Amino acid sequence: MEELLLKERIAQLAQSSGSTNFGDVLVVGGGISGIQASLDLATAGFKVYLVDKAPSIGGHMAQLDKTFPTNDCSM
Repeated sequence: MEELLLKERIAQLAQSSGSTNFGDVLVVGGGISGIQASLDLATAGFKVYLVDKAPSIGGHMAQLDKTFPTNDCSM
């Protein structure tokens, strides 16, 4: 529910400017949430910069070998 509201708000901001690409966005944190936020913003027309303190993105998710609830391989 909250994710849907955020996506709607991003779309409203993009439409209110009269242009689909009116600014740059910096997303701090390359975990699974930061990656998803970056993808959503890029889809809405923003130029996105994703930064993380680690040399690779993925956060704790990259350290797991199985994912919940399906127990699929996370690679």
